[in-house]
Amino acid sequence: MAAEMLSKVMEKQLLQTAKIMEEQLDAEMEKMEKIDEDDLELLKERRLQTLKKAQQQKQEWLSKGHGEYREIPSEKEFFQEVKESKNVVCHFYRDSSMRCKILDKHLAIIAKKHIETKFLKVNVEKAPFLCERLRIKVIPTLALVKDGKTKDYVVGFTDLGNTDEFTTETLEWRLGCSDIIKYHGNLMEPPFQSQKKHGPNFTKVDKKTIRGKAYDSDSDD
Repeated sequence: MAAEMLSKVMEKQLLQTAKIMEEQLDAEMEKMEKIDEDDLELLKERRLQTLKKAQQQKQEWLSKGHGEYREIPSEKEFFQEVKESKNVVCHFYRDSSMRCKILDKHLAIIAKKHIETKFLKVNVEKAPFLCERLRIKVIPTLALVKDGKTKDYVVGFTDLGNTDEFTTETLEWRLGCSDIIKYHGNLMEPPFQSQKKHGPNFTKVDKKTIRGKAYDSDSDD
């Protein structure tokens, strides 16, 4: 008897749920039917304009050297490069540093993915004035420049988990913390590859701590 009553209750609930879903579907259908041809044309036009603007912006970025990771020959070119682009990441490197070569590999990948940002590299031996002006003391260092002003630095691999084996996603996350690229992941959860393997070096990083960080890297220089 109890099982029969339970069955009837469940059947009633299912019917009520089905009725609610049917009413919601009918409401959506009615809403779609009310959209006339003029409204559809307007929506299509807006969509087309949005796509056109996005394409124009993409072409503008590409014309300014975005979409690739490239070297500038001297410090003189640096000022012109950062002047014409809103977001710039510049890698200050030395040929003898293996860690600079590790960064090169990751930056080349990110540059193709994030064309909204310009990615450059400059040899510190060819840019003594620039290094002094930007207080570049540790190699490698990434200078993150927004609107012509140096906003932040990634010094060595400290913010990347204190390991040479950090992933491209980890560097991408770190750049996203400084809003120098459009990062779509969770900024509060760094995507370190093997938290258990590397132990206490892998911790959550506060964006405020990153931006106020001193030069405490233990890299080659």
